[in-house]
Formats: sequence, C-alpha cells, structure tokens
Amino acid sequence: MDSTTFDYAIIGAGAAGLNLALHMIEDPFFKDKKIALFDKDSKKENDKTWCFWEKGQGHWDHLVARQWRNATVTGTDGKEHTFNISPYSYKMIHALDFYDHARDKINQAPNVTWILSEVEDVRLQDTITVQASKEYRIHDHVFDSRISPGFYSDQSSVKLLQHFKGWVIETPTGIFDDSTFVMMDFNWRWKDTTSFIYILPHAKNKALVEFTLFSPSLIEDENYETMIKGYLSDVLKLENYTITTTEKGVIPMSDYAFHKDNSHQLTKIGTAGSWVKPSSGYSFKNAGKMSLQIIANIKKGMLPSKGLIRKKFRFYDAIFLDVLYNRNELGPKLFTIMYCKNSIQKIFSFLNEETNFLEDLGIMNSFPKAPFNKALVRKLYHRAFS
Repeated sequence: MDSTTFDYAIIGAGAAGLNLALHMIEDPFFKDKKIALFDKDSKKENDKTWCFWEKGQGHWDHLVARQWRNATVTGTDGKEHTFNISPYSYKMIHALDFYDHARDKINQAPNVTWILSEVEDVRLQDTITVQASKEYRIHDHVFDSRISPGFYSDQSSVKLLQHFKGWVIETPTGIFDDSTFVMMDFNWRWKDTTSFIYILPHAKNKALVEFTLFSPSLIEDENYETMIKGYLSDVLKLENYTITTTEKGVIPMSDYAFHKDNSHQLTKIGTAGSWVKPSSGYSFKNAGKMSLQIIANIKKGMLPSKGLIRKKFRFYDAIFLDVLYNRNELGPKLFTIMYCKNSIQKIFSFLNEETNFLEDLGIMNSFPKAPFNKALVRKLYHRAFS
C-alpha cells in the first residue's frame, strides 16, 4: 500500500476518535491494518475536562488527575444532599493528558498515521475515498465524527444544549472539601432554566467552578461569568481568588438519530453517532464502550455499528429531553428527585444503560407523572403523523 491507501480511516481526534484508535492499537487483530487518523488540530492544548463515574479500576486510570467517592447535590428543597457513591468513583481526566498519551501511542504504532488535515468530503462508492489535503483510498471502513448537516436542518427532533463556562480558581486558604465534588447546586440558577453550579475540587485551595445550563438556547458570554462571580462571592463568600484557567463548551443534547447515517462503509462516532448520552451530556465513558463494541463486531465479521444503540434507553432519553425542552424550568426539580429520591448507585447504573425494566420503572415512578405523560403523548403523536 502507498501513503494514501489505508484499511481504516478515523475522522476526528476527539474522545471518540482517539479512544477508537488507541483500542485498535492495543488489539493484535489490527497490527497489519493501516489506519489513518484525520484531524486539522495537533491537540496540544488543554481545551476541556472529561469526567465520568466508574466502578473499580479503569482503562485510563493512569491519566486520571483526581477522583472522588463523595458527591453533593443541593436541590430545589434548599438542602445539601451528600452521597457516598461507592463502589463508583467519579474520575477526572484533563484533555491534554489524554491527547499527549494518544499522540505518543500513535507515534509508536507503525500502522497508524495521524494526518494533520481537515476532511472535506467522504465518497462512498465501490471504493471509499476521503478528500483531505489530498485524496485517500480506504479499503474497509470509515469512522466519522463529523455531525451530519441533516441534524441542523431537521425540524422533528428535540434540540437541547448543554452549555457551560468554568474557571479553575486558586484561593489563599483552603476552603474546598477536596474529598467531595459538587454534582449540581440548584440554588444558583438562571431564571426559568435548568441550570446549576458544578464544582470539581482539585485541592483544598483549588477547584473548577462551572456554571452549566441544559436549555434550548445560549446566554450571553458575560452572563456565565456573572453567575460564577456571584456564586463565589454570595455563596462561597470569596472575594480573593486567582483564575488560573478557563474552559467553555456547548454539547448537543438531542433525540436526533445521528446514527441513521451508519452503513456497511461508514460508521458515525462521538456526538455524530449518538454516543453522547442525550439526557446527561456525558460521553467519555461511552467512547470507550462503543469503541470496544466496534472492534468486537469487526473481529466477528459483523457491521461495525451493530448493537451500539439501545433503543429502550434512547426512548427514555427522548421523553426526558422533551420535558426539559418544553418545561425547562422543571429541570432542577426533576434532577433533585432523580438523585435525592433514588439510590445514586442505581441512577448511575440507569444512566450507564445497565438496568432492567423493573428497575427502570422504579426510577420512573419517583417522578411526577403529568409532564412525562404529556411528553409521551407528543412523541407518540409525532411518530404516528410524521
């Protein structure tokens, strides 16, 4: 094969693309397969923080910067609820640590090439062609993290946004409990929205403090900062602190069928493949799970995308998103019920899509029925007449 011919192409070096590339490198099945990884960015900046809950030891523990066994949720009841989340740990990875690790592994893998170029087009015919800085031929399959244009034009799906801005701050004295992270503090929110403060303490005098919204539209950039400043001064009583780094982002939370573009030649990955949990926005853990499923499918001679999406849980997500979209002000109450009226371990298992139907019913019965019944009717009506 020449330098423009590969067996597999991975488009995008984010959490999904790098997870897939690294798992392929680790599996002897792919040692004789040529793999191209396309991204225009060399990934040398710490542009985000990934967090996830996990039982016991995990595949990326050597990259975990901090982990916690205790969590708090300050609900709409005004109470601070504290949980020991064992046997789970809540783990944090700095994106740059993951990028550096991935780059080192890829550089050492003779069969993987990181191509610093934006992909302009993918043509699926008898021969798969990827058009980037030049034309590349792909023999077996393309894994594509680019969101389909159909998502932006589709009028039938719910489109909610998880949007946030955070500051890593340092304080002169230790004010944070570094054994406990704040999952959601609903006492500080934007009017009539599902919004909250999220805190990851790195040390007693250092933490990421983030203002997050799950809402249909963005707010002005300065408003995120106003909310963070207000929380630091009015709730934490902090006037003296240093901002060391900032981060911000927007994550689609949608019931759009991103994965419908999967075929025998191409599989959508990451957000573009419905790998982001629609009702929570969590994605990093899914990226590893989905990558391993793809690899198992390839080794069995099956379609790479087989079994990636579990329809039961996608239906649950669609109903929950519909409620948040149409009654966004209800979100704080619903999340308070979710975490404070159920076992947090059971909720983690549910969000990991590991629960059975009876367990699902138990969780659903803790919520008020009316908004979810209305959302169900809207979904069924749409299915019947769309």
